[in-house]
Amino acid sequence: MTKITHRTVDKAFEIYLCLYQAVTGTEEEQNIYRQFSPDFFDLVFVDECHRGSAADDAAWRKVLDYFSTATQIGMTATPKETKDVSNIDYFGEPLYSYSLRQGIADGFLAPYKVVRIGLDRDLDGWRPESGQTDRFGHAIEDREYNDSDYDRALVLERRTQLVAAKITEFLKATDRFAKTIVFCQNIDHAERMRQALVNANPDLAAANSKYIMRITGDNDEGKAQLDNFIDPESTFPVIAVTSQLMSTGVDAQTCRLIVLDKRIGSMTEFKQIIGRGTRINEDYGKLYFTIMDFRRATALFADPDFDGDPVQIFEPGPDQPPIPPDDELQVGEGGAEGAGDADPFRAAQDPPGPGVQRYYVDDVEVRVVTERVQYLDADGKLITESLRDYSRKTLRKAYSSLDAFLNAWNEADRKQVILEELAAQGVFLDELAEQVGRDYDAFDLVCHVAFDQPSLTRQERAEQVRKRNLFGRYGDQARAVLDALLQKYADAGIRSVESLDILKVDPLPSLGTPVEIIKLFGGKADYLAAVHELETALYQKAA
Repeated sequence: MTKITHRTVDKAFEIYLCLYQAVTGTEEEQNIYRQFSPDFFDLVFVDECHRGSAADDAAWRKVLDYFSTATQIGMTATPKETKDVSNIDYFGEPLYSYSLRQGIADGFLAPYKVVRIGLDRDLDGWRPESGQTDRFGHAIEDREYNDSDYDRALVLERRTQLVAAKITEFLKATDRFAKTIVFCQNIDHAERMRQALVNANPDLAAANSKYIMRITGDNDEGKAQLDNFIDPESTFPVIAVTSQLMSTGVDAQTCRLIVLDKRIGSMTEFKQIIGRGTRINEDYGKLYFTIMDFRRATALFADPDFDGDPVQIFEPGPDQPPIPPDDELQVGEGGAEGAGDADPFRAAQDPPGPGVQRYYVDDVEVRVVTERVQYLDADGKLITESLRDYSRKTLRKAYSSLDAFLNAWNEADRKQVILEELAAQGVFLDELAEQVGRDYDAFDLVCHVAFDQPSLTRQERAEQVRKRNLFGRYGDQARAVLDALLQKYADAGIRSVESLDILKVDPLPSLGTPVEIIKLFGGKADYLAAVHELETALYQKAA
């Protein structure tokens, strides 16, 4: 296997990986793919095939036509079916498709909730007073401005500040170190948003300059931090502010918040952006994510094309228009999509006037007028209701009675399996605990919310087990381990107790290495049996 780089070809390999740009060019001598014979390859696999290969007149199509004798397979998360561009026309009907809804139901992709925030200037528009000028003294064109103009033709600084404040408010209420991507209109907007977020988070921004980073195509410092942002083990950066660069090809496994403050007219781009949050990482507790929408972009969830099979409406003809702008992203040999950060609307949206690109207005008040939370139901539809009401209905659907839930809970070898199943159905227990009681166990949350049962805090459950002296048959060291596990349960819940990684967390290392601790119980099977007995004791009274 080899990767084609620097326009050199070695025909001694079986498998070749390359970018289209690495084997094509504007001059004939740059088309190095012709150094292979047309029948050299048996299989050509095209990833992200919704890009240029979906269009008849794309230069990239010449590569596929040249190797036409090979079996060609295209794969994409965002199939392109418009009157201009079609995957089906070239590749044929899909051999296999797997929907976002099915991926969530099967536990491979993370479910999500949507927080939609409506700002008065977005919903009602804004018109300047007669003769009003902007920060630089430019006379503002007298017309109605709305959210399609903001941060392109008109910048309302207090709007940017309010969006930053709402993002900060959400993170403070949940987790200020939750990996977050903020999608902005363009690079100028991204830099202003970065500064607004720094101003809204002066403590953490001062403690570490990488807490908030602008990661755009023109910013080498930010791009250098991209790998750290997507690394689950790297704390910083926490908040990545971008415009286009991170919409594709970024495997942000622990991203918990996606903020949309840009107009998204392309279903392809919308799917790609949402895909940044659908990764699951159980080791780091990433089982769901939140979308915060300031531009009504999530209206695209209602589009039948969002999560269904594509319907071909391609109509080939001699006057076929050029590829839409989102397919013109240029990918260099390094794979970074820096060119995508260009502002495709700038020329069309710039207001008239010599040297004036955008109007900057500092003194226009902006307020939040609507805020609603929506959850993904079992059918893949967003519904609007309180988290508590939605959770109650979903839990009662999953478990017909309290006895049914108790039986499932007590029979489960790992309680984490049940928690993952509930998360896949949109029951976010961590957020539910914020509303009902932060110190409640997942078990108590379900019993209380779904079946109106009285609840005990985790600390109360742990104390009940200690009073029963159930582990007298173990030696002093083993009892110390079980007592430490009980305290971990009281502090963080049942998830931590079930993971062997807990043996590496203080104070357990002071009792021995993981291997030594397991030996205290006679081996791994006996240790796991003791943990299961501990769990049974925790919930024994309720059962």
